[in-house]
Amino acid sequence: MAHDHSHGGEAPEGKLWLALALTGSFLVVEAVTGFLSHSLALLSDAAHMLTDVAALGISIAAIRLAKRAPDSRRTFGYHRFEILAAAFNAVVLFLVAFYILFEAIQRFRSPAEVADGTMMVVATLGLIVNLIAMRILKALSAESLNVKGAYLEVWADMVGSIGVIIGAIVIRLTGWQWVDSVVAVGIGFWVIPRTWSLLSDSLHILLQGVPDGFDIAKIEADMRAVKGVVDIHELHLWALTSGRNVLTAHLVLADGVADEQAILKDTSELLSVRYQITGTTLQIEPKDFHPAKAHHEHEHEGQDH
Repeated sequence: MAHDHSHGGEAPEGKLWLALALTGSFLVVEAVTGFLSHSLALLSDAAHMLTDVAALGISIAAIRLAKRAPDSRRTFGYHRFEILAAAFNAVVLFLVAFYILFEAIQRFRSPAEVADGTMMVVATLGLIVNLIAMRILKALSAESLNVKGAYLEVWADMVGSIGVIIGAIVIRLTGWQWVDSVVAVGIGFWVIPRTWSLLSDSLHILLQGVPDGFDIAKIEADMRAVKGVVDIHELHLWALTSGRNVLTAHLVLADGVADEQAILKDTSELLSVRYQITGTTLQIEPKDFHPAKAHHEHEHEGQDH
């Protein structure tokens, strides 16, 4: 039986902490200012910036927890924390987005007086903070899928800041207070699809689905093409967390194969080089092995006991 459990690179925590400090500080400023200026658009953008803070916090926590060694209770370690936190984050963001949409509907009926000058200044500062955070995260996003998610969150929030700025300009020029609610609704509808995608991806990993971008049939065909392999059973491919994939399989070898370890090595190298799957567990089965028969015999043994 062959095992290969290597660990991927980790993004520098220092830069992530810097990006978190920037976005977290401005989140507080934007939320307080939005409340004082009666700008629902600013509050909506602050809620969106909350996604950035949460994504960065998850990235840092996941990196730190991933360093903890597996133990007798958690033999795979703590990599699933990132996915659990992402799913929780998605649920909270749904609640926030729907609250903002509900509040915007109320504002349409009774528009509040918005301090458009404050709204524009704060949104402009938010845009600057987003651009700085994007610059910090851009290089790291190429090294870690975890950080890439945070980078995309900040990029999307930049769009929200631009929307708030445009809304403030329109209010200043026309006096249309309802534009604030329109911008808030727009940001809400921008957040919801991405939040659903985050929740869907998290649930897919928690349900041990085949990671996106992998064709299980193609992988099986390539494994069968390894010299000496005649059949494959119990092939499973799933992800512990984003970018950390695991594969297990039972290999049936041709008659007369003398070096089983060489075939295990060739198959592991195929999976590692061609598919970047480094967490593999491969097991050799006899040629007359049949999964259904083995399962039936196992159940029969259980009944005898």
